[in-house]
Amino acid sequence: MTQTPGANTPHPSFMAEVKDAVTPRATILVTGTVVLALLFIASYVGALHDPKPKNVPLGVVAPEVAAQQTVDRLENLPGDPLDPRALPDVETARDQILDREIDGALVIDPTTTTDTLLVATGGGRALAATLESLVATLERSEARTLRVVDVAPADRHDANGLTSFYVTVGWCVGGYLCASIITISSGARRPTLRRSVIRLIVMALVAAVAGLGGALIVGPILGALPGSIAALWGVGTLTVFAVGAATFAFQAVFGMAGIGLVILIVVILGNPSAGGALPPPLLPPFWHDIGPALPPGAGTWTTRSVAYFKGNDTTGSLLILSAWAVAGAAITLLAAALRGKDRTPTAPATPGPTATAAP
Repeated sequence: MTQTPGANTPHPSFMAEVKDAVTPRATILVTGTVVLALLFIASYVGALHDPKPKNVPLGVVAPEVAAQQTVDRLENLPGDPLDPRALPDVETARDQILDREIDGALVIDPTTTTDTLLVATGGGRALAATLESLVATLERSEARTLRVVDVAPADRHDANGLTSFYVTVGWCVGGYLCASIITISSGARRPTLRRSVIRLIVMALVAAVAGLGGALIVGPILGALPGSIAALWGVGTLTVFAVGAATFAFQAVFGMAGIGLVILIVVILGNPSAGGALPPPLLPPFWHDIGPALPPGAGTWTTRSVAYFKGNDTTGSLLILSAWAVAGAAITLLAAALRGKDRTPTAPATPGPTATAAP
């Protein structure tokens, strides 16, 4: 009787099948993905679930004695929601709001029972509404009424003043996705110096296209954001390139794990702290502190300034974006150059003359 080959070969156990199917590399990648997902939930909920104003800069315009009394009262509110300061006149208050030095101003008129609150919904409707609610409560306690004047109104098509945040998030996503695709497409090997230069040039071209596209979409196409198209194009280009260059740098130093680190920094830490859904004064301390130093926060602040505040107070945020771009490009090139030196082959030793044995 002929025996079929392999007929008596035992089937592998279930655990053996599991070990064969689930490789250590896959386990690490899945574990890392789950960790990132949980961090995503924790960061967004932690930053946005319970908004409370903290040290919101507020001007007070009133006769000298009344101004100081009001400042003292506002400074002593429980939880320090406001950071009040006396201002000489309404014009100064308007100028400081447009310069983004303060977020609102209370103008007290002692000759009537109605005071005026100056706000800027272009800086975020949530913040303006919080100031209005807080000051209106104080006014009612003194049997006074409140009139609200919006000195930098958000566009009527800019729902809740979030367009600046949304376009910035899109630019950031474009930056790290394009850089990641460029990185992954060349395989696991790390790039040479020449290839790194090519990648950065390509990233700059991609950034220019994405920056212009975003500016056109939120501007003339959808009419969701006012402001100079050229200025928005510049902000978008810098934002995309900054995130893309940072992605190259992290990948150059940490390998493919660097892409995960970029997602951690830009998405998990950067987006909830960017001041989009909640402007910075409404964020918890940790998120309020890190937001301006990360690309989403710097990009959102700059875009809002271009759209609603005549481009005022953008120097700091532009320097932050530039620092990410320059540091990312420099680290990418330096890492490639150092690897090139490590791989330089050593010239083989020249063999000496062969000695001939005496007969």
